[in-house]
Amino acid sequence: MRSESARGYALLSPTLVVVVLGLLFPVLILTTMSFWKQEYVDIIRTFTTENYAAFFEKKIYYLILYRSIRISALVTLVTIVLAYPLAYYIAFHVKKNKMMWIILVTIPFWTSYLLRVFAWKVILGYNGVINSGLISLGVISAPLEFLLYNPTAVVITLAHAWAAVAILPIYVSLEKIDRSLIEAARDLGESAFMTFLRVTLPLSLPGVIAASLLVFIPTVGDYVTPALVGGTRGIMIGNIIQSMFGKALNWPLGAALSIISMLTVTLAVCALLGATRWYRKKVG
Repeated sequence: MRSESARGYALLSPTLVVVVLGLLFPVLILTTMSFWKQEYVDIIRTFTTENYAAFFEKKIYYLILYRSIRISALVTLVTIVLAYPLAYYIAFHVKKNKMMWIILVTIPFWTSYLLRVFAWKVILGYNGVINSGLISLGVISAPLEFLLYNPTAVVITLAHAWAAVAILPIYVSLEKIDRSLIEAARDLGESAFMTFLRVTLPLSLPGVIAASLLVFIPTVGDYVTPALVGGTRGIMIGNIIQSMFGKALNWPLGAALSIISMLTVTLAVCALLGATRWYRKKVG
């Protein structure tokens, strides 16, 4: 225990054990299972690539994966666009009681995730709050049917559900910005907008990236929200994987779809980080 590295590993050992047992080990099991096959209720433990071939042979699988990536990317964009102004206001304009604002931001997490999804189902429903309100005001004569059971409803519900997760890292990143840098940019003749683009936004990118990853990664695999408010047009890859491990009882194919989804998300995250690095170099 004399070396610093040994002390560091000793301190990290509980965390490493949890990571290996709770994350790496299940992924290894999932990967191994994806190369098996299933006949009725029996899993045949012989090596095969049939499950991965089925993903490329059946067009429905990669179309739904593409839809999932597209919906999650849109959810991430909407969430960041909505979260950034609030985080900016709290960081730069709220002088007192910032903790109260942070508590107000986290209030949605005090309720169940399912309750929030059901609340949006009530709001967007055929006889929901929006339709009832518009009919009462005389704006429409019949309820709007396109509000629910489509990808738009999934985007709205997920953006609301994950808004607080995006606000907090962006706020922390904005709060750490040295205000003298902003003042220097203004003194040198930069407009408020250009100061934001060339100083505030690049310095807050770590928080934006963290918020984007915290929203994008879990929403790709979400299956509860699409099942409740998405309908047939809002089905995502998580619903297919859930059905493979549930009603379809095809665990090897479900494992293969899970691995492909994880690899796709990894590539998307790498692309996002690469684009961010390019933007920072261009601005800097």
